[in-house]
Amino acid sequence: MTSTSVPAPATSGEPLLITVAPTGAEIDKADVPQLPTTPEEVARTAVECREAGAAMIHLHVRDSEHRPTLDLPLLKEWVAAVRESTDLVVQLSTGGSVHDPLDKRLQVLDAEPDSCSITMGTTNFGDEVFLNPWPFVRDLHLLARDRGVAPEYELFDLGQVHALQRLLDQHGLPVGERVHVDLVMGVPGGMNGTTDALVAAARDLPPAVTSWSATGIGRSTIPVMFGALSRGGHLRVGMEDTVTYARGVAVRSNAQLVERAARAGVLAQRSPMAPDEARAMIGLR
Repeated sequence: MTSTSVPAPATSGEPLLITVAPTGAEIDKADVPQLPTTPEEVARTAVECREAGAAMIHLHVRDSEHRPTLDLPLLKEWVAAVRESTDLVVQLSTGGSVHDPLDKRLQVLDAEPDSCSITMGTTNFGDEVFLNPWPFVRDLHLLARDRGVAPEYELFDLGQVHALQRLLDQHGLPVGERVHVDLVMGVPGGMNGTTDALVAAARDLPPAVTSWSATGIGRSTIPVMFGALSRGGHLRVGMEDTVTYARGVAVRSNAQLVERAARAGVLAQRSPMAPDEARAMIGLR
């Protein structure tokens, strides 16, 4: 158990959704031993992060060799591990790793998550290509609605902001008629992790968007965090996005990052949102 605790409630302002992304698909367990890569580790992480102020958890799954996988039984096992230990909203990544085929990524919804990520376009991801062609985006949007899964639309650049408007115009609103977005900032190949970029992206969000979060990758974590809070957005943090707490200081745990986000929220007079509030916000019953 972690020694972190939820800060004292803020006195005013919209409650703050904190999503934790504890693992990701890019970081090697051998390089970062504290990365949770087993069902037991992710369940323990979920408990610690719930206590620190998180309401939603964004999962990438690893196999017994700590490698990224979209194996359906393992997806179900990780979802069950979190649900048995906490009441967090469980969001599964449909991105997997950059090498996963599109048909396997659609099958992620067979694990019956509460929420799923939908990336709104193809992105250069460092030296790799994160492939999200339009037919895949459309099919995932429609499948999520049919399954009652609340999507989080991941936007890596301004082109994807406008692609979201196209998707909603052509294929309608998701489950619950709530549109939740995450601005992913600071990825090499995506938009900069700066306040200027955040303001531009938030300004251009479609009118149908009902809530949005921001994710700062690596050294952009702090400017994106405070930029999002100043614009009324929510936050995603976690070791998927950074393993450095400060210059030369490694992250000890995901809960440490959640606690920092919760304390930043207090400065903005926004208290951490509970999972039931998060469910209502993203359109789940």
